[in-house]
Amino acid sequence: MNNFEFKNPTKIIFGKDQIIKIATEIPKDAKILLLYGGGSIKKNGIYDQVKTALNGFSVEEFGGIPANPEYEVLMQALTVIKEKKITFLLAVGGGSVIDGTKFLSSAALFEGDNPWDILDKKIATLQGMPFATVLTLPATGSEMNSGAVITRTETKQKLTMGGPGLFPVFSILDPSVVSSIPQRQIANGLADAFTHVLEQYMTYPIGALLQDRFAESILQTLKEVAPMILKDPSDYKAAANFMWSCTMALNGLIQKGVPGDWAIHMMGHELTALFGIDHARTLAILAESHYTYNFDSKKEKLAQYAERVWDITEGSLEEKAKVGIQKTTAFFHSLGIKTKLSEYTTDYEGTGAEVARRLEERGMTALGEHQSLTPSDAAKIVDMSY
Repeated sequence: MNNFEFKNPTKIIFGKDQIIKIATEIPKDAKILLLYGGGSIKKNGIYDQVKTALNGFSVEEFGGIPANPEYEVLMQALTVIKEKKITFLLAVGGGSVIDGTKFLSSAALFEGDNPWDILDKKIATLQGMPFATVLTLPATGSEMNSGAVITRTETKQKLTMGGPGLFPVFSILDPSVVSSIPQRQIANGLADAFTHVLEQYMTYPIGALLQDRFAESILQTLKEVAPMILKDPSDYKAAANFMWSCTMALNGLIQKGVPGDWAIHMMGHELTALFGIDHARTLAILAESHYTYNFDSKKEKLAQYAERVWDITEGSLEEKAKVGIQKTTAFFHSLGIKTKLSEYTTDYEGTGAEVARRLEERGMTALGEHQSLTPSDAAKIVDMSY
C-alpha cells in the first residue's frame, strides 16, 4: 500500500427531515447566497424547507445553474457575491450546483484578474469562501470532496479544479429527495458512482486489501439497489443506500494508498464538451473500450472484480477478466444507458482524433495509473467506442 494522508473535514448530516438543521450550522451573522439549478427544488418542497430553515438569516438567491455548470452563468453569480457582500454560500442541488458553488467559493477570494485562471492554470484553492450543501441528486460525491468540474461553452472546455479549501463545511443528505428525481437522472447517478469506484479500483494489485474491499462493497451495494431504486424511487431504504454509496464513492477514502486511473473521466469530459452528452453516459460509452484497450495491465484487477462483485468463479484469469468487462457493460444497459457513441450522435467520425488534440492542448499527455496513456491511445479508445 502506498503512503498517504487523509483528512476530510466535511460534516455529514444524514437522514429524514434534516434540512431544518441548516439553522444551527450556519453562523447567525452570515450573509448567505442560496444557489440552485433549474427550479425543481421549488416543485418538490425542498426550496420551502430550506427557506424555512433560513428564516431570520440574511439571504440572497441565485438560480439557473445549468447541468454542466457554465462559467458565464457563474460569473453572474460572482457579481452578486461581490455586490451583496456575501460571506457564506449554500448550494441546494446535485453535483453541478455544488461544483458551481465550489468555483464561486474559490473565485470569491481569488486575488488574480481572471477567475478562469483557477481552472486553466490549475491553481489549487487553499482557502475559499465557506459553503455548505443540501444534496438533491446523488451521483458525483461533490458534497463530501474538494473537487469540481466547470464548463465554458464558448470555448468547448470542461476543466477540473480543487484544493483543500474547497470541502463543504457541512452537507445535508436526506434520501427522501430521491423520490422526486427523474429516472434518467437516477440512472446517471448510479452509473456515475459506479464508475467513480472503478476509476480508483480498476488498476493493478498493490496489497491494499481493505481499500479493495471498501471499493467492492460500494460496487456490490450499487448493483443491489439499482433495480430497487429504478423501480420505486420512493423506497427509502434503497434511496438511503444509493445516496450514501454515491457519497462514499468519491469522498477520498477509497483512493488512499492505491493508484488511480481517471482516464475515462478525462476523455469523457471531452465528449460532454463536444456533444453535450450527460457526464455519466460518457463514462458508460468509454468504459468497455478503455478496459479492453488496457486489458493486459488491468486483467488481474478485472478478474478480481469479476469474482468478488459478479460472482464469476469459473475460467482462467483472462476469461474472468473479460467477463468482468462484459458485466460492466451489461450493468449500464440494465440502467437504460446506451454504451456506444454512435447511439448519441451521428457526427462521431473523427471524434477520437479531436479528443486527442484537445487532451494534447491541455497538457494531458500521460493519463492512467501508469501515466502511460498518450493522446494517441485516447484516440484509439474513443474510436473503439463508436
